[in-house]
Amino acid sequence: MKKIFILSAFFLLAATQLFADTRDLDSLKTKLQLTTIDSLKGDIYKQIAAEYLHYDTIKHSGVKRYYQEEALNYTMLALHNFSFYEDTLGMRTCFDYLAKVYQSQKKYSQAKWFLLQSNKISRTQKDTANIITSLVKLSGVKMDNKDYKLAMRDLNEALALCTKTKTLRLEALVQQNFAFLYNRMKDYDQGDLALKRATEIIASIKPDDELKAMAMQARPVPAKSKKSGVIKKKPLTAAKTTKVNTTTKRLASL
Repeated sequence: MKKIFILSAFFLLAATQLFADTRDLDSLKTKLQLTTIDSLKGDIYKQIAAEYLHYDTIKHSGVKRYYQEEALNYTMLALHNFSFYEDTLGMRTCFDYLAKVYQSQKKYSQAKWFLLQSNKISRTQKDTANIITSLVKLSGVKMDNKDYKLAMRDLNEALALCTKTKTLRLEALVQQNFAFLYNRMKDYDQGDLALKRATEIIASIKPDDELKAMAMQARPVPAKSKKSGVIKKKPLTAAKTTKVNTTTKRLASL
């Protein structure tokens, strides 16, 4: 009886979450229809894509696949819009969204390519925190693809940047991912040491110290850049995810 109650509560919670997501999606799609200024549509496309990215909370495989495909579709619409208006920060978010879905679908080449584009924008803008974040995400994709040596290289670079900029919270994140990597390599002793180091760093963080470190890194970043070195497209009225694969060799080698 207790098991039945727990299962019923679980399904009720899942249905409630799905209803909330659907309500938010309907609201955003209505907002999109009412928006006549093209330059404002990219952000709405991005918000819709973000709602579909909640597919991790969905258990039904068919619904999950539908959410993934819609996330890809709306992210591509947002990407084309941001690209046309040279909004590189919007483009970076889209690259991260696309990488997340492709990693979930085990399409690792596509996931790596989009993370490389995200990383390139962060390097161009000297945004160290997002360089580190993208390196950690890249290492995760490479771990999933069992490219452990390449994953180690990304994490080593991320750790060096953390040490240089004294961003402790990000360093803890890097150490956690070192633990994941060592455990996948069956080097459990090193995995335990990395996890212990991450725990120690988190315990040592003082809010004031972290705020000071973040302030020292802060730089004025333009919202748009004409020399980002990434995709430049005309706006499209629709986007098909099947077109993505044909572009994967243009800007960065894996």
